[in-house]
Amino acid sequence: MTELILALDFGGTKHTAGLIGRGETEFRARRQVISPANADGDYDLRTMLGLGHELLGGAQPAAVGVSFGGPVDYDTGTVKLSHHIPGWENRPLRQIITAEFGAPTNVDNDANVAAVGEHRFGAGRGCASLLYITVSTGVGGGWILNNRSWRGRDSMAGEFGHIMVDPLGPLCVCGSHGCVERLASGPYIGRRAREWLAVQPERGAILRRLVDDDLNAVDGKVVAEAAAQGDELAWESLAVSARALGQAIGSVANLINPERFVLGGGVTKSGERYWDLLRATARAAAMPEVSYEVVPAGLGDYAPLWGAVAIADEPPA
Repeated sequence: MTELILALDFGGTKHTAGLIGRGETEFRARRQVISPANADGDYDLRTMLGLGHELLGGAQPAAVGVSFGGPVDYDTGTVKLSHHIPGWENRPLRQIITAEFGAPTNVDNDANVAAVGEHRFGAGRGCASLLYITVSTGVGGGWILNNRSWRGRDSMAGEFGHIMVDPLGPLCVCGSHGCVERLASGPYIGRRAREWLAVQPERGAILRRLVDDDLNAVDGKVVAEAAAQGDELAWESLAVSARALGQAIGSVANLINPERFVLGGGVTKSGERYWDLLRATARAAAMPEVSYEVVPAGLGDYAPLWGAVAIADEPPA
Protein backbone atom coordinates (compact mmCIF):
# COMPACT_ATOMS: atom_id res chain seq x y z
CA MET A 1 0.00 0.00 0.00
CA THR A 2 1.32 3.46 -0.91
CA GLU A 3 2.35 5.55 2.07
CA LEU A 4 0.46 8.82 2.52
CA ILE A 5 1.95 12.28 2.93
CA LEU A 6 -0.12 15.05 4.50
CA ALA A 7 0.80 18.58 3.38
CA LEU A 8 -0.39 21.64 5.32
CA ASP A 9 -0.03 25.29 4.30
CA PHE A 10 -0.82 27.95 6.95
CA GLY A 11 -1.28 31.19 5.00
CA GLY A 12 -1.99 34.76 6.04
CA THR A 13 -5.55 34.73 4.70
CA LYS A 14 -6.21 31.10 3.73
CA HIS A 15 -5.25 27.61 4.80
CA THR A 16 -4.75 24.65 2.49
CA ALA A 17 -4.30 20.94 3.11
CA GLY A 18 -3.43 18.22 0.63
CA LEU A 19 -3.08 14.45 0.72
CA ILE A 20 -0.83 12.56 -1.68
CA GLY A 21 0.77 9.15 -1.98
CA ARG A 22 4.55 9.01 -1.71
CA GLY A 23 6.02 9.36 -5.20
CA GLU A 24 2.72 10.48 -6.77
CA THR A 25 2.40 13.63 -8.88
CA GLU A 26 -1.24 14.53 -8.20
CA PHE A 27 -2.98 15.19 -4.90
CA ARG A 28 -5.55 12.59 -3.98
CA ALA A 29 -7.51 15.27 -2.15
CA ARG A 30 -7.08 18.96 -1.41
CA ARG A 31 -9.07 21.45 0.67
CA GLN A 32 -8.78 25.18 1.25
CA VAL A 33 -10.57 27.50 3.69
CA ILE A 34 -10.48 31.29 4.03
CA SER A 35 -9.48 32.59 7.45
CA PRO A 36 -11.81 35.25 8.94
CA ALA A 37 -10.47 38.70 9.67
CA ASN A 38 -10.53 38.15 13.43
CA ALA A 39 -8.71 34.80 13.38
CA ASP A 40 -5.89 34.08 15.81
CA GLY A 41 -3.36 31.29 16.22
CA ASP A 42 -5.76 29.03 18.12
CA TYR A 43 -8.42 29.33 15.42
CA ASP A 44 -5.96 28.69 12.61
CA LEU A 45 -4.50 25.65 14.33
CA ARG A 46 -7.91 24.10 15.01
CA THR A 47 -8.93 24.74 11.41
CA MET A 48 -5.84 23.10 9.96
CA LEU A 49 -5.96 20.07 12.24
CA GLY A 50 -9.57 19.60 11.23
CA LEU A 51 -8.69 19.78 7.53
CA GLY A 52 -5.95 17.21 8.01
CA HIS A 53 -8.23 14.73 9.74
CA GLU A 54 -10.93 15.29 7.14
CA LEU A 55 -8.56 14.44 4.28
CA LEU A 56 -7.08 11.44 6.06
CA GLY A 57 -10.47 9.98 6.90
CA GLY A 58 -8.95 7.91 9.67
CA ALA A 59 -5.88 6.82 7.71
CA GLN A 60 -2.39 7.17 9.14
CA PRO A 61 0.12 9.44 7.30
CA ALA A 62 3.71 8.31 6.92
CA ALA A 63 4.93 11.92 7.18
CA VAL A 64 3.64 15.47 7.42
CA GLY A 65 5.11 18.59 5.80
CA VAL A 66 4.05 22.02 7.01
CA SER A 67 4.41 25.45 5.43
CA PHE A 68 3.88 28.41 7.77
CA GLY A 69 3.47 32.06 6.84
CA GLY A 70 6.02 33.54 9.21
CA PRO A 71 9.47 32.99 10.73
CA VAL A 72 10.12 29.40 11.83
CA ASP A 73 13.05 27.81 13.65
CA TYR A 74 13.51 24.84 11.34
CA ASP A 75 15.72 22.88 13.73
CA THR A 76 13.04 22.78 16.42
CA GLY A 77 9.94 23.24 14.28
CA THR A 78 8.91 26.21 16.43
CA VAL A 79 6.97 29.13 14.97
CA LYS A 80 8.63 32.35 16.10
CA LEU A 81 5.66 34.57 15.26
CA SER A 82 3.26 35.62 12.53
CA HIS A 83 3.44 39.21 11.33
CA HIS A 84 -0.23 39.06 10.37
CA ILE A 85 -2.04 36.71 12.79
CA PRO A 86 -1.82 37.15 16.59
CA GLY A 87 -1.23 34.27 18.97
CA TRP A 88 1.50 32.35 17.15
CA GLU A 89 4.48 33.46 19.23
CA ASN A 90 6.89 30.60 20.05
CA ARG A 91 4.47 27.80 19.24
CA PRO A 92 6.07 24.33 18.97
CA LEU A 93 4.17 23.54 15.79
CA ARG A 94 6.17 20.48 14.80
CA GLN A 95 5.60 18.96 18.22
CA ILE A 96 1.87 19.70 18.04
CA ILE A 97 1.44 18.26 14.53
CA THR A 98 3.53 15.17 15.32
CA ALA A 99 1.42 14.43 18.39
CA GLU A 100 -1.85 15.06 16.54
CA PHE A 101 -1.17 12.80 13.55
CA GLY A 102 1.38 10.38 15.00
CA ALA A 103 3.82 10.94 12.15
CA PRO A 104 7.23 12.57 11.72
CA THR A 105 6.79 16.22 10.76
CA ASN A 106 8.89 18.99 9.26
CA VAL A 107 7.87 22.66 9.52
CA ASP A 108 9.38 25.63 7.72
CA ASN A 109 8.62 29.18 6.64
CA ASP A 110 6.28 29.32 3.64
CA ALA A 111 8.78 30.98 1.33
CA ASN A 112 11.46 28.40 2.13
CA VAL A 113 8.94 25.64 1.54
CA ALA A 114 7.73 27.16 -1.73
CA ALA A 115 11.34 27.43 -2.89
CA VAL A 116 11.73 23.69 -2.37
CA GLY A 117 8.45 23.06 -4.20
CA GLU A 118 9.42 25.18 -7.20
CA HIS A 119 12.90 23.66 -7.29
CA ARG A 120 11.62 20.09 -7.30
CA PHE A 121 8.32 20.40 -9.18
CA GLY A 122 8.02 23.85 -10.79
CA ALA A 123 9.86 26.77 -12.41
CA GLY A 124 13.11 26.02 -10.62
CA ARG A 125 13.68 22.57 -12.05
CA GLY A 126 17.18 22.27 -13.46
CA CYS A 127 18.53 25.23 -11.44
CA ALA A 128 21.22 24.69 -8.84
CA SER A 129 20.52 28.11 -7.30
CA LEU A 130 17.40 30.22 -7.03
CA LEU A 131 15.57 32.67 -4.82
CA TYR A 132 11.83 32.14 -4.56
CA ILE A 133 9.92 35.32 -3.68
CA THR A 134 6.28 35.36 -2.62
CA VAL A 135 4.41 38.67 -3.00
CA SER A 136 1.01 38.44 -1.39
CA THR A 137 -0.25 39.45 2.08
CA GLY A 138 3.44 39.84 2.88
CA VAL A 139 6.71 39.45 0.98
CA GLY A 140 9.07 36.61 1.78
CA GLY A 141 11.91 34.71 0.18
CA GLY A 142 13.38 31.22 0.20
CA TRP A 143 16.83 30.15 -1.02
CA ILE A 144 18.05 27.10 -2.88
CA LEU A 145 21.85 27.09 -3.13
CA ASN A 146 23.78 24.19 -4.66
CA ASN A 147 20.47 22.26 -4.88
CA ARG A 148 19.85 22.52 -1.13
CA SER A 149 17.73 24.76 1.07
CA TRP A 150 19.74 27.51 2.70
CA ARG A 151 18.12 28.84 5.85
CA GLY A 152 20.96 30.70 7.53
CA ARG A 153 22.21 30.62 11.11
CA ASP A 154 18.86 31.29 12.81
CA SER A 155 16.55 30.01 10.04
CA MET A 156 16.03 33.64 9.04
CA ALA A 157 17.70 33.69 5.61
CA GLY A 158 15.47 34.88 2.79
CA GLU A 159 13.64 37.71 4.59
CA PHE A 160 13.46 39.47 1.24
CA GLY A 161 10.46 41.55 2.31
CA HIS A 162 12.54 43.37 4.88
CA ILE A 163 15.24 44.60 2.56
CA MET A 164 15.15 48.39 2.83
CA VAL A 165 14.81 50.05 -0.57
CA ASP A 166 13.72 53.52 0.63
CA PRO A 167 15.15 54.66 3.99
CA LEU A 168 12.76 57.63 3.96
CA GLY A 169 9.78 55.41 3.15
CA PRO A 170 6.80 54.43 5.30
CA LEU A 171 7.08 52.47 8.54
CA CYS A 172 7.03 48.67 8.15
CA VAL A 173 5.65 46.13 10.63
CA CYS A 174 9.25 45.10 11.38
CA GLY A 175 10.01 48.59 12.73
CA SER A 176 12.15 49.74 9.82
CA HIS A 177 11.23 52.14 7.03
CA GLY A 178 10.81 51.62 3.30
CA CYS A 179 11.00 47.81 3.29
CA VAL A 180 10.02 45.87 0.18
CA GLU A 181 7.01 44.39 2.00
CA ARG A 182 5.75 47.83 3.04
CA LEU A 183 5.91 49.03 -0.56
CA ALA A 184 5.14 45.93 -2.61
CA SER A 185 2.67 43.64 -0.79
CA GLY A 186 -1.01 43.42 -1.67
CA PRO A 187 -2.45 45.11 1.44
CA TYR A 188 -0.15 48.09 1.03
CA ILE A 189 -0.88 48.41 -2.69
CA GLY A 190 -4.53 48.74 -1.70
CA ARG A 191 -3.82 51.06 1.22
CA ARG A 192 -1.70 53.36 -0.93
CA ALA A 193 -4.44 53.57 -3.57
CA ARG A 194 -7.08 54.33 -0.91
CA GLU A 195 -4.96 57.15 0.50
CA TRP A 196 -4.44 58.67 -2.93
CA LEU A 197 -8.12 58.37 -3.84
CA ALA A 198 -9.09 60.19 -0.65
CA VAL A 199 -7.00 63.26 -1.51
CA GLN A 200 -7.35 63.17 -5.31
CA PRO A 201 -11.11 63.07 -5.96
CA GLU A 202 -10.62 63.86 -9.64
CA ARG A 203 -8.62 60.68 -10.27
CA GLY A 204 -9.22 56.93 -10.19
CA ALA A 205 -12.56 56.84 -11.98
CA ILE A 206 -12.25 53.20 -13.01
CA LEU A 207 -11.08 52.15 -9.57
CA ARG A 208 -13.95 54.02 -7.90
CA ARG A 209 -16.44 52.40 -10.26
CA LEU A 210 -15.16 48.92 -9.51
CA VAL A 211 -15.86 49.40 -5.79
CA ASP A 212 -19.01 51.53 -6.15
CA ASP A 213 -17.19 54.43 -4.46
CA ASP A 214 -16.58 52.38 -1.31
CA LEU A 215 -12.89 53.15 -0.75
CA ASN A 216 -12.73 50.59 2.06
CA ALA A 217 -13.24 47.90 -0.59
CA VAL A 218 -10.07 48.85 -2.47
CA ASP A 219 -7.48 46.09 -2.13
CA GLY A 220 -4.51 44.93 -4.15
CA LYS A 221 -6.61 42.70 -6.39
CA VAL A 222 -9.03 45.48 -7.31
CA VAL A 223 -6.12 47.84 -7.94
CA ALA A 224 -4.60 45.35 -10.38
CA GLU A 225 -7.96 44.95 -12.14
CA ALA A 226 -8.39 48.72 -12.44
CA ALA A 227 -4.86 49.15 -13.75
CA ALA A 228 -5.53 46.50 -16.41
CA GLN A 229 -8.53 48.58 -17.51
CA GLY A 230 -6.42 51.72 -17.87
CA ASP A 231 -6.75 53.46 -14.49
CA GLU A 232 -3.51 55.42 -14.06
CA LEU A 233 -3.84 56.00 -10.31
CA ALA A 234 -4.19 52.25 -9.85
CA TRP A 235 -1.19 51.65 -12.10
CA GLU A 236 0.92 54.15 -10.14
CA SER A 237 0.24 52.22 -6.93
CA LEU A 238 1.22 48.98 -8.66
CA ALA A 239 4.31 50.63 -10.10
CA VAL A 240 5.59 51.44 -6.60
CA SER A 241 5.39 47.71 -5.88
CA ALA A 242 7.14 46.68 -9.09
CA ARG A 243 9.98 49.15 -8.59
CA ALA A 244 10.56 48.11 -4.97
CA LEU A 245 10.73 44.45 -5.94
CA GLY A 246 12.96 45.14 -8.92
CA GLN A 247 15.36 47.27 -6.90
CA ALA A 248 15.77 44.55 -4.28
CA ILE A 249 16.10 41.77 -6.87
CA GLY A 250 18.89 43.63 -8.65
CA SER A 251 20.74 44.20 -5.38
CA VAL A 252 20.42 40.55 -4.36
CA ALA A 253 21.58 39.47 -7.80
CA ASN A 254 24.75 41.50 -7.28
CA LEU A 255 25.34 39.88 -3.89
CA ILE A 256 24.54 36.18 -4.48
CA ASN A 257 24.01 35.87 -8.28
CA PRO A 258 21.49 32.99 -8.35
CA GLU A 259 20.52 31.54 -11.70
CA ARG A 260 16.87 32.39 -11.31
CA PHE A 261 14.40 34.47 -9.29
CA VAL A 262 11.02 32.73 -9.14
CA LEU A 263 8.11 34.98 -8.15
CA GLY A 264 4.75 33.78 -6.84
CA GLY A 265 1.80 35.15 -4.89
CA GLY A 266 -1.29 37.12 -5.82
CA VAL A 267 0.46 40.41 -6.60
CA THR A 268 2.53 38.74 -9.34
CA LYS A 269 -0.70 38.22 -11.28
CA SER A 270 -0.88 41.97 -11.99
CA GLY A 271 -0.16 41.72 -15.70
CA GLU A 272 2.63 42.14 -18.24
CA ARG A 273 3.04 45.87 -17.64
CA TYR A 274 3.84 45.09 -14.00
CA TRP A 275 6.34 42.38 -14.99
CA ASP A 276 7.98 44.61 -17.59
CA LEU A 277 8.62 47.37 -15.05
CA LEU A 278 9.80 44.90 -12.41
CA ARG A 279 12.28 43.25 -14.78
CA ALA A 280 13.53 46.57 -16.16
CA THR A 281 14.13 47.93 -12.64
CA ALA A 282 15.89 44.73 -11.58
CA ARG A 283 18.11 44.83 -14.65
CA ALA A 284 19.04 48.47 -14.05
CA ALA A 285 19.86 47.75 -10.38
CA ALA A 286 22.21 44.87 -11.19
CA MET A 287 25.68 45.11 -12.65
CA PRO A 288 25.74 44.48 -16.41
CA GLU A 289 27.97 41.44 -15.90
CA VAL A 290 25.46 39.75 -13.57
CA SER A 291 23.13 37.41 -15.47
CA TYR A 292 19.95 35.86 -14.10
CA GLU A 293 16.31 35.23 -14.96
CA VAL A 294 13.15 36.57 -13.32
CA VAL A 295 10.23 34.19 -13.96
CA PRO A 296 6.74 33.50 -12.58
CA ALA A 297 6.23 30.54 -10.29
CA GLY A 298 5.28 27.36 -12.11
CA LEU A 299 3.10 26.02 -9.30
CA GLY A 300 1.10 29.20 -8.71
CA ASP A 301 -0.59 29.46 -5.33
CA TYR A 302 0.18 25.83 -4.57
CA ALA A 303 3.98 26.18 -4.44
CA PRO A 304 3.98 26.05 -0.60
CA LEU A 305 1.73 22.98 -0.59
CA TRP A 306 3.98 21.12 -3.05
CA GLY A 307 6.96 22.24 -1.04
CA ALA A 308 5.33 20.80 2.08
CA VAL A 309 5.16 17.47 0.25
CA ALA A 310 8.88 17.73 -0.52
CA ILE A 311 10.05 18.67 3.00
CA ALA A 312 7.93 15.91 4.56
CA ASP A 313 10.45 13.50 3.05
CA GLU A 314 13.48 15.29 4.48
CA PRO A 315 15.20 13.62 7.43
CA PRO A 316 13.92 15.20 10.69
CA ALA A 317 15.99 18.14 11.86
